Amino acid sequence: MRGVVVIGAGHAGIEAAASLRTGGYAGPVTVVGAEGHLPYQRPPLSKELLDDQADVTGISLRPQAFFDDQRITLCPGPAVEIDRLQQQVLVQDGSRLGYDHLVLATGAVPRRFPLPGLPLRGVSELRTVDDALALRASMAGARHMVVLGGGFIGMEVASAARKRGIDVTVLELADRLLRRVVSPPVSDAVAAHHRAAGVRLCLEDRAIEVVGHDGHVTGVRTESGMLLPADLLVIGIGAIPDDGLAARAGLETADGVVVDRYLTTSDPRIMAVGDCAAVRDRITGQLRRLESIQNATDQGRYAAARILGWKRSYRAVPWFWSNQGSLRLQLVDLGGGHDRLVVRGSANRFSVFRLCDGLLTGVESVNDPGTHMAARRLLDRITPTEAELSDDDFDVRALARRVLAGETASA
Repeated sequence: MRGVVVIGAGHAGIEAAASLRTGGYAGPVTVVGAEGHLPYQRPPLSKELLDDQADVTGISLRPQAFFDDQRITLCPGPAVEIDRLQQQVLVQDGSRLGYDHLVLATGAVPRRFPLPGLPLRGVSELRTVDDALALRASMAGARHMVVLGGGFIGMEVASAARKRGIDVTVLELADRLLRRVVSPPVSDAVAAHHRAAGVRLCLEDRAIEVVGHDGHVTGVRTESGMLLPADLLVIGIGAIPDDGLAARAGLETADGVVVDRYLTTSDPRIMAVGDCAAVRDRITGQLRRLESIQNATDQGRYAAARILGWKRSYRAVPWFWSNQGSLRLQLVDLGGGHDRLVVRGSANRFSVFRLCDGLLTGVESVNDPGTHMAARRLLDRITPTEAELSDDDFDVRALARRVLAGETASA
C-alpha cells in the first residue's frame, strides 16, 4: 500500500489527512506543504495576526504532536510534478512519493498585475503567515496606507490599519465594495462602516503607477489623476487558483482544477478540494470555485470519506464570514444569482434575502448572526415566500427551528 498523498497543507489538505485517520484509514498518509511552518489557519492573517499582541503559534491548525500521534507525515515541499503513469509525486528536493490516492489541495495565490513601481519597498501582499508578519512590522512605522482592492482581504486590512491610527485609502475599480459577492444594500453598509472609521474610499478608479523615493513607496498615482500618499501599499485584488501543477500533469483545468460531483478530477485516482477545485454548480450548471474555510473543510472531509468508500456525491451549503472592526458580515450562498431582494432588519443589523424564480439562493447578514444561523438551516431545504419575508411579523428563526425539529424527528 502506497497510501494517500495530499498536496497542500492548508485547511482542506489537513482536514483530508485528519479525517482519513478518524475514519480508520490504516495506510501511509503524507501531506506535502510549500511553507516552512506547521499548517496554520488562514483567516487570522488579515485580522488577529496584524495585531502586535498576536502570537503566531496560536494559529496552528494542529500541534506537531497531533501529526506524530496520527502517523501523518509532513513533507517539506513544494511538489513540482505529478507522474500519473507511475502514480508518484516529485518533490523539489528530488524525492518521489508513491500514491494510491492523490488529493490536490493547492489553494490559491494572490492575483497580480503589471504596475510600474511594484518592486519598491513598502509594497505588500497577504497570503502567507510570513506575509502577515512582514506587513505587521511595516504597519508599526506607517502613516499612510493605500489598499488596492475593496474585497474581504482589503477591507479587513483597512480595519486593522485604522485601529493603529494609520491613514487609509482603499482604491477599488468597481462602483461599490465587495461587488462580486454581496448585494448593494450590504455594500452600502460596509462602505458606511469604513467611512465612519475614517477610511477614504476611492471607487471606480484604478492605480496606474506606484511612485517612490530612494527605493521606497511614497504614493500611488490613479487613472483619475490623483496622487495618493502612501508609505505602505497593500495589494488585495483577489486570488487565482493554484492549478499549475494539475495542468502540467494533464488534468482538466478551467479557473481551477475541474472536478465532478464526487470532487474527482479527470484522473479517477486524483481528487481536488478547497480553493483550487472548480465544481459544477448544481443550480446553474456552471463551474464554481469557492474560497472559504467552510468549503475547504467540508471538501477535505468529503475527500477522506470517498477514499474510505463513501458513495454519495458532494453536497454542502457554502457559508462565509468577514470581521471588519465592529462589523460582522456573514453570507450563506447557493449561487445561481437573484432577481429579487428582500431586506429585513434595521440600519445597523439586517439581512438581505436573495431570491431567484421564487427560490431562496442566498442570505447576507450584517451584524445579524441569529438570522445567519437560521438561513444556514433553511437554505437548500425550504424557501419562505417573498410575501412572508416582506412581512415584519414573519419569524424566520422560528421557521428554521421548525424545519430542524422536523428533520430531527424523522431521522
